[in-house]
Amino acid sequence: MADKRNIIFIMNPISGTTRKSGVSKIIENTLDKEYYDFSIVETKYRGHASEISETAKNNGVDIVVAVGGDGTVNEVARSIVNSDTALGIIPCGSGNGLARHLMIPMDLHKAVEIINKHMIHDLDYGIINDNPFFCTCGMGFDAFISMKFAESGKRGPVTYLENILREGLKYKPEVYEIEDENGKSSYRAFLVSCANASQYGNNAYIAPQASMSDGLLDVIIMEPFDMLDAPQISIDMFNKTLDRNSKIKTFRTRHIHIHREKPGYIHYDGDPVMADADVDISVVNKGIKMVINPYADKTKRQPNMVQNAFSDFFNDISNMRTDISRQGRHIHILNKILLKRLNNL
Repeated sequence: MADKRNIIFIMNPISGTTRKSGVSKIIENTLDKEYYDFSIVETKYRGHASEISETAKNNGVDIVVAVGGDGTVNEVARSIVNSDTALGIIPCGSGNGLARHLMIPMDLHKAVEIINKHMIHDLDYGIINDNPFFCTCGMGFDAFISMKFAESGKRGPVTYLENILREGLKYKPEVYEIEDENGKSSYRAFLVSCANASQYGNNAYIAPQASMSDGLLDVIIMEPFDMLDAPQISIDMFNKTLDRNSKIKTFRTRHIHIHREKPGYIHYDGDPVMADADVDISVVNKGIKMVINPYADKTKRQPNMVQNAFSDFFNDISNMRTDISRQGRHIHILNKILLKRLNNL
């Protein structure tokens, strides 16, 4: 029998919204132990996953599996780029954007079974100001909300939506000068996002056509809009049709330089950091090995709790637009109604 593959599972015990107490048992019971020698390590502090992954890479470990959300995935992945060590994912976060893009099952048993198949592809990753990212990065409102989300202390899509609704009317668009290989353009925008993968998480597709194997980033520029437009933008995001919305401009590129009016927050894979007024973003073609789902093309997109809970409601809100405009009532009424619905979930 051939030598076994070495695999390490790095578990973040506090990521996401669910307890991890049963995950180790699922791994032990489901992993093909005739094929893998394995160990499970829990992280103890921020950055610990990167340290463990770096050591694993240097020791020639075949696969390092991030057991957590997109933050844990980023910590693990950034330490093994441009190496022979592959990234695996068992999604246990609140958004699971990269796992969902790769169609890794949310069912943990099935996610481990994907690892048993050992199908590994070379995929792209991005870099923003020397910070690797694997899903999305950006600036403007989504970076601001990432900062608010991090400060809130609560996880999950409901908290994320609450922050969007509370802060949306206060946020002022900025002017961005964007330069790529085709020249320079100026935009007044609500946000600028660069996507290596298609979604933020929770099946909210910021770049529905994005590919991790084309050597390009999808750039999304969201023009200023009022909150009467927000329901349609939300529907388009969950329906994978955002790129058709009139408020959205998109293009693909290998590298962009962005100059904005002043320093501010950026985010990479949802992690907010302060940055200068000038921001560089690029893609590394096929720079990381990842365990992928060999059945992904046959897998239907899984239903999403936020989409299911709000699809009819968003349609109701859209139908209210004319009445609200006719009556001259302030748009804050929409936020109050939506927040009430969130609190009832």
